[in-house]
Amino acid sequence: MLNCLLKQSSKLVVGRIHRSTTTTLFVFNRNLSKNNFHLFLNCRQILTNSRPTTLFQSSINNNQKFAIHTSSKIMNKNKATLIGVYENSNNKDTFVFTPSGKKINSSVNGLIEKQLNIEKGKVRILYDLSPEFPVVGIVGLGPETATFNELEELDEKLENIRSAIANGVRSLRDLGSIDEINVDGCLNPKAASEGANLGLYYFDELKSAALKKSKVELHLLADGISDENEWNAGVLLSNGQNLCRTLMENPANLMTPTKFAQIAVETFSKLNVTVHVRDKAWAESMKMGSFLSVAKGSDEPPVFLEVHYNNAPNTKPLVFVGKGITFDSGGISLKASSNMDRMRADMGGAANVLSTIYTLASKKSPVNIIGLMPLCENMPNGRANKPGDVVTAMNGKTIQINNTDAEGRLILADGLCYAHKFDPFLLMDIATLTGAIGVALGSSATGVFSTSNKYWTMLQKCGVETGDRMWRMPLFNHFTKQTTDSQLADLCNIGKYVGQGGSCIAAAFLREFVTCNSWIHFDIAGVMDNKDEVAYLSKGMSGRPLRTLVRFVEEIFENKAF
Repeated sequence: MLNCLLKQSSKLVVGRIHRSTTTTLFVFNRNLSKNNFHLFLNCRQILTNSRPTTLFQSSINNNQKFAIHTSSKIMNKNKATLIGVYENSNNKDTFVFTPSGKKINSSVNGLIEKQLNIEKGKVRILYDLSPEFPVVGIVGLGPETATFNELEELDEKLENIRSAIANGVRSLRDLGSIDEINVDGCLNPKAASEGANLGLYYFDELKSAALKKSKVELHLLADGISDENEWNAGVLLSNGQNLCRTLMENPANLMTPTKFAQIAVETFSKLNVTVHVRDKAWAESMKMGSFLSVAKGSDEPPVFLEVHYNNAPNTKPLVFVGKGITFDSGGISLKASSNMDRMRADMGGAANVLSTIYTLASKKSPVNIIGLMPLCENMPNGRANKPGDVVTAMNGKTIQINNTDAEGRLILADGLCYAHKFDPFLLMDIATLTGAIGVALGSSATGVFSTSNKYWTMLQKCGVETGDRMWRMPLFNHFTKQTTDSQLADLCNIGKYVGQGGSCIAAAFLREFVTCNSWIHFDIAGVMDNKDEVAYLSKGMSGRPLRTLVRFVEEIFENKAF
């Protein structure tokens, strides 16, 4: 079996194998690549029922030698420990252990300290330090003195923890044999928990078993200092963001408006949340002509989803409206085919609303929030909106549709009108609304438009704390004049100067359907997905800015900032 494994790689020249009672010596006839070294580790595990206590490597005459000294003690080879170390601000050649790391290093007679040489965010894995610690991952947490960076609007220490822990748990998972990791709280268990749980997420639900990532169980490494409650709070926040990512990742044929509503009903069935699934007939009775004009271009029936969570009696609600376009082809103003598959996530606003309420209800947060999610597809059938069509919104305003690919604002318009029926103290909406916000901010921050300085200040601070930043954009009359200058109707769904201030034009359009004194609009098109910008999020849909939204809603009710 060993020789079969070795011959799996056509590039590897099989070497000689020498055995003694306690030692097996591999001599490979040339240097091993990274992939072939992992192949060697597979061989190593076959030779021993337990993980070996010592692994030596030397190079003689261009040959690679690996000697395995097996132990008489049985080790739990499926369990790993992950600890963090800081750069010493006084001596950059030395490192500072966290309390957990210090304790473990001491228990293995300083073996970790003797082998430390690591940079911020990087990972080292040590094997067989003791029977209690068969696999130990060490991650670099960066400078010990890292703190709030005013220019970056980030708490860099917290972000360093999230990023480093995410890299660490992924490296340990990818070994293939680890199914349990004890994670160092790094003196901020919430940040460590977020890094670990967000870092391990990978959407592979539709792949065959052989292509799925290994499932790993995470635990907080008990050190007498870390707070289990903080760790669990990080778990709940991560679960919420990962739910949002899953909703956004699912393909449009599986995540229709009807399916999205079914998932909402199932998700909230065991929580103190009321769900109303409104159909097309209901929307017609409410005279939601703007929403229905988009929906009629698809054979999939529209749904208006309404969710109530009230754990703060005798308070007015915060109402949150989310754009729910489950697939956006652009309609008659058809999008380019390149990357159109990403438009399965054009319901990211609705996904954030649902996941925010799910997280708040899971935490039993004392808040009063209502979520409204108009759900439909934007497709180009024979009934679809045509450029130049005029439709009437719920508040009676007429809209000239000059671009059918500016459909998100059409469905949000009726959602915002309906939201006023609940007399909210704060009205918010969220949408993957404009490519223009991505041009302006990239994936660095969510674009925010607000009529309230008070709530904007609170929101910005929450973004600093969570690492998911907010950036305020203008709501000048300069933009309002462009959207109210329509040849055929009260409003036009695009500005008259093509390519100028697109995200600001969209916000100005939405403002025409808001009478609530305090309103916030989130444009999340730029942060919809992640390539490699956020180290603790894998490639794919990001679920941003879920954790900031949750913190913001909690902050309002904690401070009674109504």
